[in-house]
Amino acid sequence: MLRFDCDYNNGCHPEVLGRLVATNGEYSGTYGADAFSEGAKARIRAACGDPSAEVFFLAGGTQTNATVIDCLLQPWQGVVAAETGHIAVHEAGAVEYTGHKVITLPEHDGRIASAELEALMAAFRSDETNTHMAEPALVYISFPTEVGTLYPAKELAEIHGVCRKYGMKLFVDGARLAYGLEAAGNDVSLEYLAAHCDAFYIGGTKCGALCGEAVVFPRGGAPVRFFTRIKQHGALLAKGRVTGVQFDALFTGGLYSRIGRHADELAMRLQEVFRRHGIAAGKPSATNQQFFILTDSLAEALGRHAAFEKWSPVAPGKALYRFVTSWATTEEDIDRLDEILETI
Repeated sequence: MLRFDCDYNNGCHPEVLGRLVATNGEYSGTYGADAFSEGAKARIRAACGDPSAEVFFLAGGTQTNATVIDCLLQPWQGVVAAETGHIAVHEAGAVEYTGHKVITLPEHDGRIASAELEALMAAFRSDETNTHMAEPALVYISFPTEVGTLYPAKELAEIHGVCRKYGMKLFVDGARLAYGLEAAGNDVSLEYLAAHCDAFYIGGTKCGALCGEAVVFPRGGAPVRFFTRIKQHGALLAKGRVTGVQFDALFTGGLYSRIGRHADELAMRLQEVFRRHGIAAGKPSATNQQFFILTDSLAEALGRHAAFEKWSPVAPGKALYRFVTSWATTEEDIDRLDEILETI
């Protein structure tokens, strides 16, 4: 069975596993107070071009989003996201569980528009009854988005500009950041990202690690006692070295970039295979998540040989399906998929 259903259904990249094994017998401090974690943080600061950045390691993506958003907001405030945003759809109401409203904007291939954000804020500020409303005080976007698309640098700067105009903060979910940074046509670097938001995280779970995400607060902007609040939210690992060792490996020798580039290149091959078989793409993605429109009969036949995910119906007898590549995807996987499509 070929596996294109997600990018975290293997263990971890061999180089990450090698570092975990090589350091397994060493004693270290706990809760991230260890040399591995400090080394990883230093490498991340250097990659971001920000010596003053504060870096924290958390257990997983949903915990990270809920914790960061809760800590960046006051109790009466809410967070703005695309209607397809991960926190609005696939996190079981984790943000609302912390007491904050998720305020949605229309999505445009997964992205929000700065003009619509501006309109939302202007309407809120001019509403004489806004003291009875959740105040939009934080903007959440994903890079890449939930449908594999990217924010061009210009759009990111425009959204950041609206945030600054209205005194809002901008938080970027980087669960699949490696694939965004390495995508063909992307013009956002890690340094540019750090300069145009108030917080973001570097995904590990979906980018070659066993688990873990690295939250970055550029320019020393972490909330007060953020470490303590990570623990309150149940997102702190007692064996903090587990994430420290992994991120130290990911940011050594360009591994994080290599993982992203490998998956993106195979995703482009995936595009070519489906195009050659006359199957239409459903989203303009240049990253490791690819979307195709399949008939029900084709999806059923292909599903006997490969795992992939049904996304949404598009017409009677047709639906949008997601295929995902990762560090573990091989050229042979793509070749085999091509052969299967020839026969069904």
